[in-house]
Amino acid sequence: MEEILNQYETVHPSDAKIWFKAGNVSDFPTNRGGCIKYKNKQIAVFNFARRNEWYACQNACPHKMEMVLSRGMTGSTEDIPKIACPLHKKTFSLVDGSNLNGDDLKIATYPVKIVEDEVFVGFLD
Repeated sequence: MEEILNQYETVHPSDAKIWFKAGNVSDFPTNRGGCIKYKNKQIAVFNFARRNEWYACQNACPHKMEMVLSRGMTGSTEDIPKIACPLHKKTFSLVDGSNLNGDDLKIATYPVKIVEDEVFVGFLD
């Protein structure tokens, strides 16, 4: 199980070396998530239309090790955009991956950029 989580590492926008085309804007539902595959990683991509922002994170729930975060509910806590795991309702910041419930478990986040009508997610390799 640990090997699943070990493949995910937060990428800051300035560190991204590869911008992977995840699809077109219209491929992703508004205010919900979609899932893409990049190499051996499943990445949840969120079109958070209520905030006019895009986010990406690992799709693996760090608690249950299931690929479900793309199906979670988006929302905000104290103006921090978040995703709630659909299995146990733990919430994670879509900005830095921190656990908003105070637990130790966190998630990896990835930068997203929109170029014309295309969605790109940034990775280190």
